[in-house]
Amino acid sequence: MDRHSTNSVTPVARQPSLDDMNLDQFLKISNYEDTVKQLDIYYGIVKRQLLQFQSPITGLFPVLSTDREVGSIRDSVYCAAAIWSLYQAYRRIDDDRGKSYELGQSAVKCMRGILECWIKQAHRVEKFKSRQCAVNALHCKFHLDTGEEIYSDENFNHLQIDVVSIYLIFLVQMITSGLQIIYTQDEVAFVQNLVYYVERAYRTPDFGMWERGSKYNDGTPEIHASSIGMAKSALEAINGCNLFGEKGASWSVVYVDIDAHNRNRSIFETMLPRESSSKGVDASLLPTLSFPAFASHEERLVEKSKLNVVKRLKGKKGFKRFSRDGYLSRLEDKTRRYYHKGEIKDFEGYECEWPMFYTYMIIDGVFRNNLEQIEEYQMELRKCMHSDTNGDPVVSMCYAPDGDGMYTRSSSQSLFLWGQSVFIIAQLLTAGLLHINELDPIRRYLPSYNRPRKGGRYSAFQGTATDLVVQIVLIAESMRLQAMMATYGIQTQTPHEVEPVQIWSSTQLINVYQQLGVNDKIGLTGRPPRPVGSLGTSKVYRICGMTVLCYPLIFEVSDFYLYRDMALLIDDIKTELQFVGKYWRLSGRPTVCLLIREEHMRDPQFKEMIDLLAMLKKGYCDDMKVRIGRLQNLISSSCIEHLDFMSTSDLPDVGDTAFAQIHHDYIGYQSLTDVPRAQSYREKKITASEYTTRSTPDILEALRNTESIFLQCQLLGIILHREGSHYELAGESVHTKLTDLYYRAGSLRYWRAVRYCSSLLRHIVDSISPFITTLLVNGKQITVGVIGQRETIFDKPMTPSEIQNVMYSTVQPYDVIHAVLQQEVVLYCGRLIATNPDIFKGILKIRVGWVLEAMRLYLTMKGDEGADIENLSPFQIRQLLQRVLTVSQWANEDHFSTLQRRQLEGCLCRVPNSFYNLVWDVLERTPHGITCQGHNLPAMPTLTNKSRSELSFSLLVEEMLHKIEQPERRQIAVELLCIVATILSRNPELRFQQVLDLDLLLEDSFAMYCKDHNLAPTKEITPLFSLSYSQTTGYLARAAVNSVLQRCALSTDDFADDVEDHCRLQ
Repeated sequence: MDRHSTNSVTPVARQPSLDDMNLDQFLKISNYEDTVKQLDIYYGIVKRQLLQFQSPITGLFPVLSTDREVGSIRDSVYCAAAIWSLYQAYRRIDDDRGKSYELGQSAVKCMRGILECWIKQAHRVEKFKSRQCAVNALHCKFHLDTGEEIYSDENFNHLQIDVVSIYLIFLVQMITSGLQIIYTQDEVAFVQNLVYYVERAYRTPDFGMWERGSKYNDGTPEIHASSIGMAKSALEAINGCNLFGEKGASWSVVYVDIDAHNRNRSIFETMLPRESSSKGVDASLLPTLSFPAFASHEERLVEKSKLNVVKRLKGKKGFKRFSRDGYLSRLEDKTRRYYHKGEIKDFEGYECEWPMFYTYMIIDGVFRNNLEQIEEYQMELRKCMHSDTNGDPVVSMCYAPDGDGMYTRSSSQSLFLWGQSVFIIAQLLTAGLLHINELDPIRRYLPSYNRPRKGGRYSAFQGTATDLVVQIVLIAESMRLQAMMATYGIQTQTPHEVEPVQIWSSTQLINVYQQLGVNDKIGLTGRPPRPVGSLGTSKVYRICGMTVLCYPLIFEVSDFYLYRDMALLIDDIKTELQFVGKYWRLSGRPTVCLLIREEHMRDPQFKEMIDLLAMLKKGYCDDMKVRIGRLQNLISSSCIEHLDFMSTSDLPDVGDTAFAQIHHDYIGYQSLTDVPRAQSYREKKITASEYTTRSTPDILEALRNTESIFLQCQLLGIILHREGSHYELAGESVHTKLTDLYYRAGSLRYWRAVRYCSSLLRHIVDSISPFITTLLVNGKQITVGVIGQRETIFDKPMTPSEIQNVMYSTVQPYDVIHAVLQQEVVLYCGRLIATNPDIFKGILKIRVGWVLEAMRLYLTMKGDEGADIENLSPFQIRQLLQRVLTVSQWANEDHFSTLQRRQLEGCLCRVPNSFYNLVWDVLERTPHGITCQGHNLPAMPTLTNKSRSELSFSLLVEEMLHKIEQPERRQIAVELLCIVATILSRNPELRFQQVLDLDLLLEDSFAMYCKDHNLAPTKEITPLFSLSYSQTTGYLARAAVNSVLQRCALSTDDFADDVEDHCRLQ
């Protein structure tokens, strides 16, 4: 390569695939002397363009070569990666005269410099583990030479999950290549805590790769697909990695929570091809989906996302970062940190274009062996390069368009080190000096099932076997229960029979994991007490010489009452097995422990449990292979995790808390009848409203004299509210009395009383946070609250304590039972959307109070007048929810009327496909906006501040519709807007000259109906809602046409008839 050439882009040398030849053959391709000469040229470029700007003290790099003060972590990692890439290329040379060592140690210095900067902030990592927010985030910028903090949390958006993730990815790559970066056990503990730092990326709104958060640049963080994807890749890369390399010990291994990895994977792939709620497409997905992260191997999804980026963001001089990006554009006010509301509209067409993304596409082409892509982007890159004073090739940072087809290049005085680093890596690859396996020694570019098997005894991501078998161990609580199960042909084992293997709850495993990463010197406490999920409990653990199997969370006896519903448990077991089978990504088979307790046998629905176990015995669970067996026979094929970081002295005392066997004096068959059956309990619903004004002694007297469980709950609630939870009644506190009543009602399956007590005790559903996050990343928002009262919106991930505060401040004051019932609905919605997202189509905001109203209406429509939703079992609630959400699928078969369908769909506020786009089209032709029930949606500044594909615009429209109190009227308004949009789309010359008043149009439609049926006009338009869809369309279309003709310039009768005919066809 001629380094004095101004357009120096190395012509591509075809990268052979692993099928073509092995690595040894590849190394012999080029002439040795020519290779040395080319490497020396690149060595000179790296010295002049990168190493010259590395701080000799901290090892950090700045963003721009002219910056002498601020070191940037992300840019430093990329610089270190480029230097390390050249180090890897030099390793094939026998005598490199010290260059290889210098390059390797320069990369090590940078990576250690970053580590040292962050270790000084270990207190932030510790806080971040329990509260993921900006004030606890690790900094992304430090003083270049001192490594001290340089920007305060108030002056810079430091919360950028992708920065920590990309550091971890390259840390593993470099250690795998043989570099020694981590020196001490203190540093091992810190890196383990960095894993905890990124594990919750899926629920952490951050400021993203561009450091600005939402596209509006108003200081608002949001969930970014690129951050989650980077975190997912980092977790995969570092799982089981020995930070000391080949010389490592058992305590220098890093462990990853497989369930946290799965949540990140699931939510990342759900978000694609979007980047975030405000950014439909973003160039940050290129380095996430391709080099260096390779965050997904779902080929169709990856291809769709990349094509989306190329189609919408590629320009003449590079890629835009995202649409309406004002950074460095000629219109941006550089003196302000944040933009004014609506300002981003001005940047449309003026977004800077970044040539760096051409180099990412070249690297992507090399990994995919796509010569056409490589050549295309090399051609594009040549147009964006210039030479510096040394004659070295330079990729410009960005180009700012002037709006007339001309571009202004960013300052040529400064090198953009991130872009230059990626360019050097691309050049080494295309010149044939670096093999993709040297750039990616851990083979991130391959699907997990094609990666070389890791050595050692720790679990590794290996992909899914096509014929995966989920192993099942059945553990009976007692020999009496075991004998009974045997009569049904179900073979089980008792805890004694599986010894020396111990059966633990996931809580006990959490206690062990809390020892992982503990370091008193730097103030780190180890793994936070997060639940161990379904995948984590499907491993067999070796801990200090013990073998341990954990049972899943669904068998935990929790404070919340869901575990008491046998039908729900049966459904959960099926879901659990399906989930494990679908998302298992480790070597070895998953082993699921199913507990059968004596209290299950007391349940009236125990027969259904027997039926399930009989189905599992046949080897299948809904088309998935399962195998029930003795634990001792299944261990050899299980996934075994060795928790070698534990020492016996640190082991929590679990001997007394392991799942214990219940002993009975006699276990003969006649004793099977000794197990008391659960009673079926019914009582008349009595309300305590008359007692709210009475004195506390009167209430205590009533409490002593009533047999009604539900009345007791209410009376205790009144005392709790007045006197507090520590107030004593007959020697026991109100809290204790309520707890006892809660368990009594639970054993009787009296769900109304159970829910009332649970709410008074302020219970929260287990693991509700991940389900809320799942709903959010599927583009939904959730509101909780009682109809007619204030609602609270969940529009960002929240911690369990925050959710608890919302439920008991927003809902409980108005409806005690709804405070827990609405939690149930949120939980079930989160589960449903993960497995069946289609049933939520058209629903933008899940208003839980209105969902419960739809469920109540459905029961009334079905004639179940006696069925009280508050007293239905949790499983019945889940079934009812699913029924209501799928109304369009069964309404005709069940002969539901049009009015009933409109009522149910109106409660859900479900809209047709592209509805919000249609409203945007209407708004463009309605300068004075749309009004409904006194609420106005203005055309300006809505059209200037938003774009049609933005979630925020759709939410504005949804909010307007929600002002309509009657659900059926709400649904008619949706139909009306679709008809107006149809009229306007077929007649592009029309515009509304006045406000589009939906209420007025509905009244006009009803007046026409009255005229046609010789009825007296009235303001009460309810009969309109009962008409068939075709009849309603006719009246709405006529009213809309009349309105158009009265308020627009055109007024021909033929024209009106034509529009009416078109609308009637809809």
